[in-house]
Parts: sequence; C-alpha cells; structure tokens
Amino acid sequence: MQFTSFNDFINMGGYGFYVWLSFGATAFILTLLVINSKAGHLQVIKKIAQRKQREDKLNEARKLRKKQNDQAIKEVTE
Repeated sequence: MQFTSFNDFINMGGYGFYVWLSFGATAFILTLLVINSKAGHLQVIKKIAQRKQREDKLNEARKLRKKQNDQAIKEVTE
C-alpha cells in the first residue's frame, strides 16, 4: 500500500484510529511487562540475599552452640 502524503499515512485509509490505537496499546502493554519483569527480578534477588543472610546467621548460631556443648562436655569429663 502506497500513500500519497503523510496525512494519508496517518489516516490509513480511514482506519488510522484503530491502527494507531492498537500500536499504542501494544507499546504500553510491552512497557508495563518490561517494568513488571524488572521489578520482579529485583524482588527475587532481594529475597535470595535475605535468605542467605538468615542461613548464615543460623550456621553461626549452630557453630557457637556446638562449641559451647563441646566445652561443657569437656568440663564435665575433666
């Protein structure tokens, strides 16, 4: 399809409103999808970091408790 002027291109043979509305809606939805995906990715990264911190704290507490138990057993056996 060839257009004789830019105005004919914008009008798209009388269907310009629908054509440009569909392009605009698609661009808007794709933009929202990208923004939502990035936000979700950042949220997952944050949750992983929090879980890692929690696991590190638990491991330190276990090591400390084991060390204290070993010391108590050693004191009792001496």
